[in-house]
Amino acid sequence: MPHAERRYNGAMNASTATVARLAPSPTGAQHIGNARTFLLVWLAARRANARLILRIEDIDSPRVKPEAVAQIEEDLRWLGLDWDVGPIYQTQRLPLYEQALSQLRAAERVYPCTCSRSDIANAASAPHADHEGPVYPRTCAHRRAADAESLGRPFAWRFRVDHSPAFVDGFRGPTYVDLSQVGGDFVVWKNSATPAYQLAVVVDDAAMGVTEVIRGDDLVASTPRQLLLYEAFGWSAPRFTHVPLVVGTDGRRLAKRHGDTRLAALRHAGVSAPALLGLLAWSCGWLDTITPITLPELLPLFRWQTLPPSAFMLRPEYLKAIGYEP
Repeated sequence: MPHAERRYNGAMNASTATVARLAPSPTGAQHIGNARTFLLVWLAARRANARLILRIEDIDSPRVKPEAVAQIEEDLRWLGLDWDVGPIYQTQRLPLYEQALSQLRAAERVYPCTCSRSDIANAASAPHADHEGPVYPRTCAHRRAADAESLGRPFAWRFRVDHSPAFVDGFRGPTYVDLSQVGGDFVVWKNSATPAYQLAVVVDDAAMGVTEVIRGDDLVASTPRQLLLYEAFGWSAPRFTHVPLVVGTDGRRLAKRHGDTRLAALRHAGVSAPALLGLLAWSCGWLDTITPITLPELLPLFRWQTLPPSAFMLRPEYLKAIGYEP
């Protein structure tokens, strides 16, 4: 399919029944784990005749790598994954996030927080998941939005969590995360004067008419937070589907310690896109063996039912099967 890189300037056409999105973050190079999630998003969208948006989530400026921004489109094109709208850059949409924050402030759904990470860590009374951090002890929750004007020092805006919405995950089924035990009141605006992930993606998904969010299951705990924001704004939420990650042989999410699994590295080593697609398709249960396959051949094989519920462990022999040794 040809790439249609149209710019997005307003709300999606109301007649579009299903809208999905690819939302890579250029904080590093895209690797095999990213490719597996991208493939699942693309296949699900194309099977549903959905409109597919490419959104570059580049607001995390200290961690964004300029070279990774350009690399994303090259990686996607190499895989053969196309999109209908975009690329759209979050850094070009800051006024929308500011407007959303103003709404939350006016409704007293957020409060200014001056706590540092060390303050929160020192106040923590229970162990926590590394990627979630300790539960916020609500040290600053007594404040009102107007108190921000008299603080005289940097602060972030935190959302007041008053309940934890359950949801039906498109892959996991009924899902509940108790936010009082996982993170607590969460940041929607950083003290660096930039929006946090939770606010930006909700504003964008709502504005773009996204109806299907498919992403890695490391973001399961983000969903009730985002559902709270949808409730606060009075917007309809999309359906959320969280898929297992790719991990290394130590069981930890794929990273540099597991060798060079960047898509660019595979490409430069002469690995073909069909070879990688064959490995990914096999990992999802759509092929009996690791064998090259094209996207048109793969599209009719896609089905959620065969996707293993646990993370896919990327072993060296699997990479050798596609002609790659990191």
